[in-house]
Amino acid sequence: MQFSELPLAGAYLVSLPCPTDLRGSFVKTFHDISFREQGINFELKESYYSISHKDVIRGMHFQLPPHQHSKVVWCPQGAILDVIVDLRKDSATYGKYYAHELSASNNLAYYIPEGFAHGFKALTNDAMTYYLVSSVYHKESDTGIKYDSIGMDWGVTAPIISARDLSFVQMKDFNSPF
Repeated sequence: MQFSELPLAGAYLVSLPCPTDLRGSFVKTFHDISFREQGINFELKESYYSISHKDVIRGMHFQLPPHQHSKVVWCPQGAILDVIVDLRKDSATYGKYYAHELSASNNLAYYIPEGFAHGFKALTNDAMTYYLVSSVYHKESDTGIKYDSIGMDWGVTAPIISARDLSFVQMKDFNSPF
């Protein structure tokens, strides 16, 4: 695994090992020792995935303290434009976002620390987004900020978005507990 620091402190783009041969490929999606060597102590509590149609936007999601979590996210099928936003008040990059394509063909993943919002736009039909998460789902703590309030051009005129995601508070009105 190769870790590249992102412009948002504590977040990484991770190149997942993907040896191939005549049978196909084998992707290692998590390796505790590699993460620890980067100073990341990630303890897996839940794992899940979503499948999205092209132009679906999901986000920007996070859980409030004390149920906050860090995530490892990748796209094993199709392609997504994955987006993170720093919500940590004392961070030099508070309120800034970073976006990168994650896909089945590039074998890239994000490590997203606690105190970040996460979302994505599906670039292909049937794009699968897979998550490893360091805390269990807690309904009362599960929330987000509105996707179009972070200053990013999502590059789609008619996105498909849930009513819940559209109901989130604007970034400028969010009082961060992180």
